[in-house]
Amino acid sequence: MTSRVAAVIPAAGSGQRMGRSTPKQFLRLDGVPILVHTLKVFEASPLIHEVCLVVPQGREKQCREELLEPYGLKKVTQTVPGGATRQDSVYRGLSTISPEAVRVVVHDGVRPFLSPELLKRVIKASETGDGAIAAVPLKDTPKYVHENGTVDRTPDRARLYLAQTPQVFLKNILIEAYSKAYVDGVNSTDDSALVERLGYRVRVVEGTWDNIKITTADDLDLAEKIIRMRRSERKRAKR
Repeated sequence: MTSRVAAVIPAAGSGQRMGRSTPKQFLRLDGVPILVHTLKVFEASPLIHEVCLVVPQGREKQCREELLEPYGLKKVTQTVPGGATRQDSVYRGLSTISPEAVRVVVHDGVRPFLSPELLKRVIKASETGDGAIAAVPLKDTPKYVHENGTVDRTPDRARLYLAQTPQVFLKNILIEAYSKAYVDGVNSTDDSALVERLGYRVRVVEGTWDNIKITTADDLDLAEKIIRMRRSERKRAKR
């Protein structure tokens, strides 16, 4: 029997870095809100049983009426207000997950180009350990830099990856990691970092470079280019 998998989608950002009054998750991409693009992947996945959506405080009703109901997103069983930080928002989402859920997927609401295949691979990888994350290998050479702006040293690029989402963990481990972080006064924007610090084993699944997080106006421009490129590819495939 397949274990129950829940998803927490943090989408409570204010959008300040985007430089717009409308939070970035509500902006439209190819005529559809960014957040809806993201949620559709989870709605269509047979591996996902329930979704908790974490949104800006005071926008819960708006999300239900403008995003969930019009687009038929029925797997979103909870819409909860976010906290002061991403960590607070994810933790609030975790508190609403059903007791039957065994694993939890955390995925940024503003990563609309998650493929069904990558979601499946990360979930499957999590079944052989304590958790799994999507990540991409570095393309450029990284540098450790002193506070004065000079190079300290050059780490080996071959073993360095950029973490993405989705990130999938056993529910009890993720709750433990978050609870311990609050006790220890630790704040992180990466769920895996909280799990790792407790000594659990997290597997890495190679992600995709188009699985971008839309945070700035430049990111939105890139997302629109990806949409246009995919549209052109579909047209060529039909010829």
